[in-house]
Amino acid sequence: MFEGRSRGVPGRNEPCWCGSGRKYKKCHLPQDRGATPKRSSIADKVAAISSGPTVKTAEQIAGIRAAGVLTREILDLLTDRVKPGVTTNQIDRWVVERTQECGAIAATLGYKGYTKSCCTSINEVICHGIPEDRELLDGDIVNIDVTPVLDGYYGDASRMYMVGNVSPAARRLVEVTHACLERGIAAVRDGARLGDIGHAIQTHAEANGFSVVRAFVGHGTGVDFHEEPQVPHYGRRGHGALMKAGTVFTIEPMINAGHWDARILDDGWTAVTADGSLSAQWEHTILVTEDGVEKLTA
Repeated sequence: MFEGRSRGVPGRNEPCWCGSGRKYKKCHLPQDRGATPKRSSIADKVAAISSGPTVKTAEQIAGIRAAGVLTREILDLLTDRVKPGVTTNQIDRWVVERTQECGAIAATLGYKGYTKSCCTSINEVICHGIPEDRELLDGDIVNIDVTPVLDGYYGDASRMYMVGNVSPAARRLVEVTHACLERGIAAVRDGARLGDIGHAIQTHAEANGFSVVRAFVGHGTGVDFHEEPQVPHYGRRGHGALMKAGTVFTIEPMINAGHWDARILDDGWTAVTADGSLSAQWEHTILVTEDGVEKLTA
């Protein structure tokens, strides 16, 4: 659905194409190589899909945890800065500055042609909103999604920010969506099923008169941007793949005030509610532990 990056590939010791000022080999080279398909046969592709999520090593978990701390710090930084009159491009610049200060890169920058270092999804935008010169208005709700890569490990989380005087209906959507995330996380445990997460989220959303977006799911992450498993935010208790201690994935429910259907705008990225209703999303990266769950981005 999305086109790949069209920029020329620099040499290993040349400045990276992303403008960070770092050498390409120390910046986006590992990510770009990871985006290049290495499997050519159908058998290899089937094997890759069927292998499922991998249990992370202690070293990998430590690296992912550090990336998660940076993810949280970036989102914390924005708390007092998101206000009426601020543009989403300015938000992107703040994300870039903090990411680079910590020696990290943004996973989204250059990913399948995406041109920014975060996603900013306002009001009816479900996800993947592209930062631009649009100013935030009093009463807007906006989701900001950041994915820094620190020492080769990925952090991934998003939060809702309420801009100025938000309507009671919009505030309620934001709060219920956050509760959906927490209920989904509470369903995580070694030996449970992924459907337990979706069931917990769907039950709470629909009990409050909202709907769960079907078109986008959570996903494994940490060593690569997107890994197995896929984590739907709707489902049946006791169904789906088994959760296993040592696996890392995101839970990121997208909840609509109206119908759950979505459509993609002509930019190929921005997903909006089909009926124009408001949408909200919260996200954490979590680690399944032997006795429960750890929020790596909390």
